[in-house]
Amino acid sequence: MPDNKPLWLILAPVIFLLLWAGGYTVAKIGLQYAPPMTLLGLRFGFVVLIMGVLFLILRPPLPKTWADWGHLAFVGVMIQTVYFGLNYLGFVNGIPAGTSALIMSMQPIAVALIAPRWAGEHVGLAQWGGLILALIGAAVVILARMNVGPTPVVGYVFTTLGMFGMVAGTLWEKRFGLSHHPVTANLIGYAAGLICLLPFLLMEDVTNVQWTWEFIGALAYLVIGNSVIAIGLLLAMIRAGEVSKVSAQLFMVPPVAAVMAWFALGEAMPFWAWIGFVFAGAGVYLATRKRKI
Repeated sequence: MPDNKPLWLILAPVIFLLLWAGGYTVAKIGLQYAPPMTLLGLRFGFVVLIMGVLFLILRPPLPKTWADWGHLAFVGVMIQTVYFGLNYLGFVNGIPAGTSALIMSMQPIAVALIAPRWAGEHVGLAQWGGLILALIGAAVVILARMNVGPTPVVGYVFTTLGMFGMVAGTLWEKRFGLSHHPVTANLIGYAAGLICLLPFLLMEDVTNVQWTWEFIGALAYLVIGNSVIAIGLLLAMIRAGEVSKVSAQLFMVPPVAAVMAWFALGEAMPFWAWIGFVFAGAGVYLATRKRKI
């Protein structure tokens, strides 16, 4: 049968990959000029403003039940507050951009292993082999990084917990978020994420922001590139396909993010770390690709 996918859906994985991978490096640049929760608060605030304007123009329908409101808010909190918040805390505690992206790439494996019971998707035994291969690759990267700097244990904890926030948000979106307009879903999701972020903002000096052109550029990228375009594409792809297949788009993010951080931040990766990226990417691919019967 001919493939009748629209052009934007065909291009979506590549656009998402580049924007998402770039977000790791750009976030680390932004964190040089603002505390982590303050940067996120500014990011979410601008996104809510943009989505609010789009909502007033497009007038999409609102959720019809309180349960639907709750589902959208839960996805927003898991992806925005938990995933991004803990990821940023991992950055300020010494996690390199490429290593953070690698840990986050374990998310599709967790999604694929949980999806059979949660979303009703069939996964094969090959996923266990992919899981082992991906974990070996991740271990190689982490061990190789130990030779070029101290081991940020707290950073690894934050980043790993953040990964599970994305797992929860992805699975919840797949099961409960299929019927909502993207503008409505993003407006409610980011608003909920911003509200849950407010208590953590009280722990920071929100006035300690250096409004340089570098910071403004980084913030603009995070708002437009990551929060509006990339997240919108991610949710659209989730709605258009199977959750484990969509998550497999993330398997190329770590090496792309590492290359970007190498050029932009000077985060050198030892030779064995690149080998680990190859193993981890292959493992994530094997664990999440859809097998034809």
